[in-house]
Amino acid sequence: MNSNERTTKRSKTSLKSKLIIILSILLLSLYVNIILFGKNSFIILTKLQKERKSLTQKAIDLKNSNQKLQKEFFELKNLEPK
Repeated sequence: MNSNERTTKRSKTSLKSKLIIILSILLLSLYVNIILFGKNSFIILTKLQKERKSLTQKAIDLKNSNQKLQKEFFELKNLEPK
């Protein structure tokens, strides 16, 4: 092989490796984008976890309030004349 053929072969190999690297970076970027911002993303997961925690606390508060109101209701019901 002469030097021109070697240079051409190196440049083809170099071009292939550059294209593979660029394609890999693009695919990785797409994957990270889907994980962070997609329909079932990490951001939505954390938002839903916070919402679940908030709703669970609200349910506990409502149960406690309901217990107090039931107690008050039965106390008042017992005070009524029969």
